[in-house]
Amino acid sequence: MLNMNDIMETVNMIAEENLDIRTITMGISLVDCADADIRRSCEKVYDKIYRHAKDLVKTGEIIEKKYGIPIVHKRVSVTPISILAGVSGGDPVEYARTLDQVAKDIGINFIGGYSALVQKGFSAGDRELIQSIPQALSETELVCSSVNVGSTKAGINMDAVRLMGQIVRETAEKTKDNMCIGDAKLVIFCNAVEDNPFMAGAFHGITEADCVVSVGVSGPGVVRSALAKMPDDASMDEIAETIKRTAFKITRVGQLVGTEAAEMLGVNFGIVDLSLAPTPAVGDSVAHILEEIGLEQCGAHGTTAALAMLNDAVKKGGLMASSSVGGLSGAFIPVTEDQGMIDAARAGTLSIEKLEAMTAVCSVGLDMIVIPGDTTADIISAIIADEAAIGMVNSKTTAVRVIPAIGLSEGEELNFGGLLGSGPVMKVRYQSPQKMIARGGRIPAPLQSLKN
Repeated sequence: MLNMNDIMETVNMIAEENLDIRTITMGISLVDCADADIRRSCEKVYDKIYRHAKDLVKTGEIIEKKYGIPIVHKRVSVTPISILAGVSGGDPVEYARTLDQVAKDIGINFIGGYSALVQKGFSAGDRELIQSIPQALSETELVCSSVNVGSTKAGINMDAVRLMGQIVRETAEKTKDNMCIGDAKLVIFCNAVEDNPFMAGAFHGITEADCVVSVGVSGPGVVRSALAKMPDDASMDEIAETIKRTAFKITRVGQLVGTEAAEMLGVNFGIVDLSLAPTPAVGDSVAHILEEIGLEQCGAHGTTAALAMLNDAVKKGGLMASSSVGGLSGAFIPVTEDQGMIDAARAGTLSIEKLEAMTAVCSVGLDMIVIPGDTTADIISAIIADEAAIGMVNSKTTAVRVIPAIGLSEGEELNFGGLLGSGPVMKVRYQSPQKMIARGGRIPAPLQSLKN
């Protein structure tokens, strides 16, 4: 039972510790918008999204004023568009243009779902949509794209991995005059979840209800502040307990906002994703939480252990606060979006290899990492394959969102501004994986019965 007493303690968190609802995301099924005529299908897509989401921004603003809780983004996610493209044929970019237009017309920040799920192979529409991603992301402003290339049950589709390396490279080239921004809106997953409210990887799964509202809550500053008040000799289990209690309070805020938004919009309430999603703002960093635990700088030896504890404690606290926790729910480590991560990368303490190790114990994966502009498609594919393997073997969601900074070299800076932040171009290994990537095929699903 929710009541105002449950959230009174969060007033200070909102005012001083950067607590916010990072997103209210409406998920909308477009399965009934499939049509053999792509123009007619696009009309159905526009009409359905507009009909359901036209009041989403207004609803978020009403809730913000009522409770004084900042809601940073209002977003929409839709059924993977490759499903519609497989029925309609034609140029999938028409769907991207439609999504972009309806997103602008209803006033949301982003729309996700220009996506394909190809972990076990390509069905009708998948390859065409994937090959259209560079054009789609270069021609639109608000459309986000994702491709799932592997899963624990299916293994890794190495043909898709090879193709995605090329797509990431081509997208960077097509948007090089705009800081290669296209790749900031493209995520390659293993074990993608169907109810993720966070961009750029959000899509509305085909097993979801016709229309739902989910929320993504973020409070790295709140967790850091709670830890800063603890004595220096506090044990690790005491720290874990504090994180757990703090995550409980944060999640109750998300439950309140999500339940009320769904009721006001007349749709189902989906989930609360309690991921600690950082921003470049001072005091809103996951890296600084790890440093508060006792590391001199994020990336130092011990980082993976501290992050594992943080991720686990966040999940435990959230699950006690809501029966509808879902999405990714943990700690995000996007380099350019986290001031502590930016500082660690600039200092050389944080490398791609260390980030890869960290992704084995936290939410998502290699996120918002700027790499040299001359990085080849094969190397990008190999980075994707490595990260997908971590997700596949560990039965968790992992992802890659890397930005080849065309024209920039290691050590130089790429600045997106806003929530996407900025960061140094990080070092990659140039020894070629070309022969392995060219093999294609599939890495078989792992054996699950002999775990040790």
